[in-house]
Amino acid sequence: MSFRKIELSELSFNPFEKIGKQWMLLTGGTMDSCNTMTASWGQLGVLWNKNVLTCYIRPNRYTYDFVENGELFTASFLGEEYRKALAYCGSHSGRDGDKMAETGLTPADLQGAVGIEQAELVFVCRKLYSYDMEESGFLTDDGIPAQFFGTDPYHRAYIAEIVGVYVK
Repeated sequence: MSFRKIELSELSFNPFEKIGKQWMLLTGGTMDSCNTMTASWGQLGVLWNKNVLTCYIRPNRYTYDFVENGELFTASFLGEEYRKALAYCGSHSGRDGDKMAETGLTPADLQGAVGIEQAELVFVCRKLYSYDMEESGFLTDDGIPAQFFGTDPYHRAYIAEIVGVYVK
């Protein structure tokens, strides 16, 4: 089943469910060389008069270099039947093997970015701005740094314009 491009205004969904509970796959790179990772942190909204997605990637993740070095990346949303694939892509590194081959997922070329063919919904995103999170930026003392970072590096945030929306 192939994708069809739609306008973002045609979508009606709950981002708290889609991102926080169903998760998404962030994919960077090209059809020749790409990597995907599971993410459950992100935002959708409007910034600088553009429809944007903000996502967070730690610099030690293999996907980081693919997103960092490209102009485009995708956020793919899959159905519940792909929960095991999502869990695998969130707990294994592409440095150690081919996540697509291991999970049966298939890359799809969407506007020169790599999406996931099995997805129900894919956002093609063009990076606009990035910043590195730091412990000094926390404004409350409720234990978030200790709970979510420990010895892991802080994330880089990517604010990206949604330049394409694809559905099945």
